[in-house]
Amino acid sequence: MTSPADESPLRGVAQNAEASARYLADIQRTLMNIGRQLETLQHETRVHLRGTHVEGDRWKEAHLRALPVEAAMKKTLRDLKKAVDDLERVTFKRRAHQEKVNALPAIRKEKQLAKARKKNPTQIQAAPGNPSESMQGVSGATGMGYGNPTSIHDLKRKSA
Repeated sequence: MTSPADESPLRGVAQNAEASARYLADIQRTLMNIGRQLETLQHETRVHLRGTHVEGDRWKEAHLRALPVEAAMKKTLRDLKKAVDDLERVTFKRRAHQEKVNALPAIRKEKQLAKARKKNPTQIQAAPGNPSESMQGVSGATGMGYGNPTSIHDLKRKSA
């Protein structure tokens, strides 16, 4: 178990998206260095194990004895590479979460304004800070290339 004193620095890192990204990048860099060392170890182990022949061995027995060790090393390297990829994915998801949280108040305010407009259609209010949109409200639709009949039911009946 870790003591509360050990958790406090990581608590600060977890609360800041940029600090989390830096910390995860450091861990990722360390794992990539370990991966390079393990690849070298894998190659040297493979050469040594396949070259170890015992008196009375047949042609491929040294190779067959080395296969379980090679498979275990290969699995370890595969898992390490997956961990490195997952750390990168976590970093992106953490950043996306922070951006979503930062954008949430504006989204909620826009939803609240839309709800208010829906309840009171006579009081059309534009979002604050966009006076040009409020001037183009109803009559601005004709200036954008759209004609007057706004519904199929508004069309006058024409005979062919």
